[in-house]
Amino acid sequence: MTTFLILHGFENHRPEGHWQHWLAGRLRERGHEVRYPQLPEPDAPVLAEWLGALRGELRPPAGGGEFVVVAHSLAVLLWLRAAAQTPDELIADRVLLVAPPSPAVTASIPEIAGFVMDPGLGRDLDLDAVRLKAPTRLVYGEGDPYCPEGAAVHYGDPLSLDRDLIPAGGHLDMTAGYGEWPSVLEWCEDPSVRLRAR
Repeated sequence: MTTFLILHGFENHRPEGHWQHWLAGRLRERGHEVRYPQLPEPDAPVLAEWLGALRGELRPPAGGGEFVVVAHSLAVLLWLRAAAQTPDELIADRVLLVAPPSPAVTASIPEIAGFVMDPGLGRDLDLDAVRLKAPTRLVYGEGDPYCPEGAAVHYGDPLSLDRDLIPAGGHLDMTAGYGEWPSVLEWCEDPSVRLRAR
């Protein structure tokens, strides 16, 4: 049995129509353990509180087995922040980072600007400090309004990540039509699978 930790993004209250909600249900049906927490104050997230919530979920699976993280949107920046500050706490065996917002877009939204520039935590997000200890794949959509230059520019290239670009995928969210997403379920059970459009 594999344990999956699914981390949502900004303003996400885990709606039934979102692919992460669909994925959680399909994985449970297949006998996997799924952790899909509601992160604190999703409409006005505080980085320190999200980091605390993340630490609370980073416990080894009770019965052993693989531990896999699937993060979408702002949760990608949460994971990168943790990987810059406390990489040894990140016990994942593999990670999927989906549709991260660009640093500039994140900084332009007051409610989430602290995820890329937070004087209270001592420094801005520094990708040179990020230590990804597990195999990590980036998947991002063409035409993402939250990352118009493309996530490869900001994250894929600097972090040397394996990646999949989804044509016309946008932000890979409900607005872009991502409810059921069979290839993400396939990747969860077989990491050699390439992520494809829904």
